[in-house]
Amino acid sequence: MVRTIFYIASAVAVVVVLSAGGLSYPFFWLFVVVIPLILLGLYDIFLSGHNVLINYPVIGHLRYAFEFISPNIRQYFIETNSSGRPFNRLQRDLVVERAEGKPDALAFGTQYDVNEVGYHRANHSLAPKVVSEEESRVMVGGPACTKPYSASRLNISAMSFGALSANAIMALNNGARIGGFAHNTGEGGISPYHKAGGGDLIWQLGTGYFGCRTPDGGFDPDLFRDKSRLDQVKMIEIKLSQGAKPAHGGVLPAAKITPEIAEIRGVPMGVDCISPPAHRAFSTPQELLQFVQRLRELSGGKPIGFKLCVGRRKEFMGICRAMIETGIKPDFITVDGAEGGTGAAPIEYSDRLGMPILEGLVFVQNCLVGAGLRDDIKVIASAKTVSGFDMVLKIALGADMVNAARTMMFAVGCIQALRCHLNTCPTGVATQDHGRARAVDVDLRQLHVANYHRATVKSLLELVGAIGLDDVDHLGPRHIYRRVADQTEKTYAEIYDFVPPNNFLGNDIHAYYKPHWDLASAAAF
Repeated sequence: MVRTIFYIASAVAVVVVLSAGGLSYPFFWLFVVVIPLILLGLYDIFLSGHNVLINYPVIGHLRYAFEFISPNIRQYFIETNSSGRPFNRLQRDLVVERAEGKPDALAFGTQYDVNEVGYHRANHSLAPKVVSEEESRVMVGGPACTKPYSASRLNISAMSFGALSANAIMALNNGARIGGFAHNTGEGGISPYHKAGGGDLIWQLGTGYFGCRTPDGGFDPDLFRDKSRLDQVKMIEIKLSQGAKPAHGGVLPAAKITPEIAEIRGVPMGVDCISPPAHRAFSTPQELLQFVQRLRELSGGKPIGFKLCVGRRKEFMGICRAMIETGIKPDFITVDGAEGGTGAAPIEYSDRLGMPILEGLVFVQNCLVGAGLRDDIKVIASAKTVSGFDMVLKIALGADMVNAARTMMFAVGCIQALRCHLNTCPTGVATQDHGRARAVDVDLRQLHVANYHRATVKSLLELVGAIGLDDVDHLGPRHIYRRVADQTEKTYAEIYDFVPPNNFLGNDIHAYYKPHWDLASAAAF
C-alpha cells in the first residue's frame, strides 16, 4: 500500500514541478528535493534489502533514525538516577564529581531503595577509628619475588592502546604517576603512550604475546626480558581470561593494523592479527606455573601473576593443586567478574558466561585458604568498581586490592555512549579516530584521574574507620550485609561458608568443594 502511494506521489510530484516550472522557471529548483527523494525510495524498494524500507520507502528511514538515537533518549530522558546500565547516573556522577575535585556530598537522603533485595550495607561503630595512610598500599611479592612492589589499593585495570585512544592512555598513565598508583597495559602491549607519563605499569600478556611475540605468534623470551626489565614495569600479569568474554580470543583485521600498532604489537602489516582463545606457552596448570617461574626469572624477580574469570571450578582448583605439587606460586591472582566490560565482546559471552565477581572472590579465597596458599598470594578484584564502598565489599570477601577500568574512563571523559566497538566514541576516549581523540585534554584529564583515585581511596579508609577498624585487612564477610528478602538481611559470613585454613589438605573437606577438589588435576585443565 505504501509503495503504491510512493509511486503515485512520485509521479504527481514530477508532474506538478514540471507544470509549475512551465509557468515560472524557479519552480524547477524543486527537483533538487524531489529527484533525490524519488531515487532514495527506488533504492529502498529494489536494493536496500531491509523489509521495513521495502514496504515503507523513504519514511521507513525515520524508524532507523529513532533507533539510532534511542540509547541517548533512554539515558537522558527515561532512566532514573539509579536504573541505568551498566553504570547508573548516580555512579557516573560520583566519579565525575570526584574527578573534577568537587564535593561529593549528598543532599536530602539516599536515592537507593534500602529495602530492595540485593542492597548492600555495613554496620558503623560508635567508636570509629582513624585509619593510617599506610593502609592505602599493599606489598605484592611472594617468597620467590626479589623485586616486590608497593601497590595502591586501587589501580587502573587492563585497557589496551587500540581499545582506547592515545590521548586517553596518556591521561591515564600521567594520572597514575601523579597519584602514585599502577596502570595495567591491557594485552595490546606497552605503547609509547603508556610510557609517556612515567606512571607505574602492570604489563599484561595475553594469548597473542603482543610486544614479546615471535613471527609465528609464540612467546619470545628475549623480547620479554628486555621489556619486562624496564624500570616502569612493576608487575607482569598473564591473562587467562576476562569477565566480559571468557574463553574467547579475538581478531584484529589486517585493514585496521596501522604501522604504529604493528610495531607496538610485533605483528606484520597486511595480515589478520589473531589472539587465540588459549595460550601456546602452556596447556596445563603445572605448565602455567612453570611459565610464571620463567617470567619471574626473565624479569629479574618482579611480581608475576595471572588474571582469570572463574569458570569450571575444578580447573582453578587444578592450579591450586599444581602450586602444592610444584612449590611454584604466583605473586598475585586477579579475579575478574562476569559483569566486567570490554571494548567489544560477543553478546552471549558477556551475558551468559563467567562467574560474577563476588562469587568468584569467595571461591578463590576459599580455594587458596583451603589449600594453604593464601598467605603468599595477593588477590586483586577487577570488575565494576565505582566507590570506596565497592572496595570495602570486595576486600571484605577476599581481595587485597582492586582494579577499575570503566570508572577511570569516566574520569577521562567517557559518557557511556556504548559505541566503543564502532570507533565513533563521541568523547574521543575509545576510538582510534585522531580527530575525535583530540577531544581528550591530557593535561586536564590526568588530574581528573588522580583526583578520582585519591578521593576513592580516601573514602575506603574512612569507611573502614567508620566500621570500627584501623586495618583494611581486618575487613571480613561478617562486616557486609546483603538484603536477601523483604525485611531480611544476612552477612556474607551467613550467606557463604568460609573454609578453615588447610581444609583441602585433610580428610574432612568441605562438602561443597570436595567434588570439585577430587576432580581437579595439576596435569590438565
